[in-house]
Amino acid sequence: MTPLQIVCAVIALGITAVGIALMVRAVRRILATFRLGQPENRGDHKGERTRTLLREFLGHTRMSRIRIVSAAHWVTMIAFGFLFFTLLTAFGQIFDPHFAIPLIGHFPVYEWITDILTITGIVGIVVLMAVRRKNHPGRVPTERRSRFFGSTFWQAYYVELTILGVMLCILTLRGLEYALQSKTEDVNAILHYPLTFPVGEAFSGLSQTSLEQLIVVIATIKIVISFAWMITISLNTTMGVAWHRFLAFFNIFFKRHADGRTSLGALAPMQIDGKPVDFDNLDELMDDESEAEPKLGVGAVEQFTWKGLLDFSTCTECGRCQSQCPAWNTEKPLSPKLLMMTLRDHASAKAPYLQAAQAGSTVAVEEAQGSQTAQVAELSLVGQTGYDIGSPLTAYDPLGVSGAGAVVDEDVLWSCTTCGACVEQCPVDIEHVDHIVDMRRHQVLLESAFPTELGGLFKNLENKQNPWGMSARARMDWAKDLPFDVKVIGGSGSNAVESATDVEWLFWVGCAGAYEDRAKKTTRAVAELLHTAGVEFAVLGDGETCTGDPARRAGNEMLFQMLAQQNVETLGEVGATKIVVTCAHCFNTIKNEYPQLGGSYEVVHHTQLLNRLVREKKLTPVARPDEADTSGAASTAPSVTYHDPCYLGRHNGVYAPPRELIGALPGVEYREMERSGETSFCCGAGGARMWMEEKLGNRINLDRTAEAVATGADRIAIGCPFCRVMLTDGLTAQQSDGQAREDVEVVDVANMLLAAVKRG
Repeated sequence: MTPLQIVCAVIALGITAVGIALMVRAVRRILATFRLGQPENRGDHKGERTRTLLREFLGHTRMSRIRIVSAAHWVTMIAFGFLFFTLLTAFGQIFDPHFAIPLIGHFPVYEWITDILTITGIVGIVVLMAVRRKNHPGRVPTERRSRFFGSTFWQAYYVELTILGVMLCILTLRGLEYALQSKTEDVNAILHYPLTFPVGEAFSGLSQTSLEQLIVVIATIKIVISFAWMITISLNTTMGVAWHRFLAFFNIFFKRHADGRTSLGALAPMQIDGKPVDFDNLDELMDDESEAEPKLGVGAVEQFTWKGLLDFSTCTECGRCQSQCPAWNTEKPLSPKLLMMTLRDHASAKAPYLQAAQAGSTVAVEEAQGSQTAQVAELSLVGQTGYDIGSPLTAYDPLGVSGAGAVVDEDVLWSCTTCGACVEQCPVDIEHVDHIVDMRRHQVLLESAFPTELGGLFKNLENKQNPWGMSARARMDWAKDLPFDVKVIGGSGSNAVESATDVEWLFWVGCAGAYEDRAKKTTRAVAELLHTAGVEFAVLGDGETCTGDPARRAGNEMLFQMLAQQNVETLGEVGATKIVVTCAHCFNTIKNEYPQLGGSYEVVHHTQLLNRLVREKKLTPVARPDEADTSGAASTAPSVTYHDPCYLGRHNGVYAPPRELIGALPGVEYREMERSGETSFCCGAGGARMWMEEKLGNRINLDRTAEAVATGADRIAIGCPFCRVMLTDGLTAQQSDGQAREDVEVVDVANMLLAAVKRG
């Protein structure tokens, strides 16, 4: 070995030993932090989970929302993994510049793949760097509009430059290998160096000794860059932009639904020590608690499950969730990304104290208490941070630097509409909504710390079983003056039926459909359409109560359990198996959450059933807008745009039926909003926000209404009574300001169909 090789070998082997030792320590630290979380079973259906992992990993299905980024990330990711073999080659080249991995080193297929991934990897990482620069907060009109606002830029740039540096080293080494091999033998450049031989041609004038020395030096630089990266991430275990490369595989594998569905629809049940809580086992689980304070919801970072802690550590700070969040886009402090980053940093900082206490080491606890860890351990998870609305980052304080005593400001928690945009967009399957609701559960059930408006909601739900506090006797008022009798299960008189088995469908009217004046029009329209189509249906009348959706999403799990169990019992008594609903929230709750309590039914949204009836020719829309009978509950117009309800679209994937119905209306032009389908913007009513004042930033419904009005459509079609209330209020505000025409109206799709079916 030459002196150069000896020096390079010492450097390479030394930094490798340090890197591996620190990496082992870092992995052990990360795993120890995860073990602090509560138990949760995510190990079922391993075969299906493996297929989901391979599909998302190789197909990049979660990344595909931004196509150019998806393509660039895919080639960079594949190159990062496959080109590990070039790292092994680099170690051998320090000792022998002619070294190639035995058996595969000069195999043409391997060398073609290496060249292709090297070039595409360089292009890919340059594209990703350009995208990050283009979307840098300092380069956009309003910095918080950048999805990278709040991300840790030095970490991202370091990772990207590391990848670029490694790729350039591989490119150079491939060229040097070609030039060196050409000195001693004839080389088929196209067969072995198809894309990198031009680089080798640039070195053709150097001597064999010079080429050998260059290979040793570049190989050493490649190793140093690689293991400097390993050392850096090992010393920064909260460096999500780097660690997601390893943790994302596990986070995807252990996602809530083994079949790959996003963690939307049903909320994860509240758990105590990994066991779902309901009225039947609550006392038993509380008695089993070893702590003096029961764990209802999440009131401290260690009360998240191990999967929650894995979620936080997997966040790559890409900001896709942030860019889609309706709260963030209307100047509120909630950013799903910043929340995950904060919980990750807080968990990491608090872990040493918790581990010492768990081990019963008095000395270790005292040492932890003498450091910043003690300050972190005393922080409340949710509270007042004293943040400045103009500086949203101050709403997050993972290390307690501000001295306010809370990690996450309460306004962050209560700004969430649970629309699910964050979960839908996340490329690594983080379950933001579940974590937010878990924190709300603790605030409501144990701290009684929630917005004052929710007090009235909870009282109405407890006493009157509906959010408006209306009498059950008024539940059938919507049916007055209909030209036919609506059958009522368990009712009296000629319209009474004994059970749901006597009809084809149970029509779940919902609280809004029964009490809210605008929603009553939809209820009447659906009833008329079903009657016209000859569909046998019945309602529960005053036997209906609120499904519990607003209670559950506001964190009042016990109130939800009470309402839901009552409804499941009622539905069981009447023999309900097929249910049609007009409210997207009722649809989601009965379809996805009642099975958690033993109630499984075939549940369809009214747009799905009506679309089916139109396809089957049982309903025939024939009247153009200028011919339609718009009296009563019907309304139509020549041009229409459609707003996707979050709990119909994003949570349940129902996008086509409402649009197909609109497309079936004669003489109606459909105009799509810019944000639609999976990227639709929330109306602002979800997550019990319907009953809370919107005191921070801009009103979400105004933002969405402005987008609908901008299409120039005469009608804003919806498929949910919550959306109808929010968008109607937004439209009224727009019209009063002269920003919208007076003839524009918010209507349910069913109203438009009824107008087309009833010829004037």
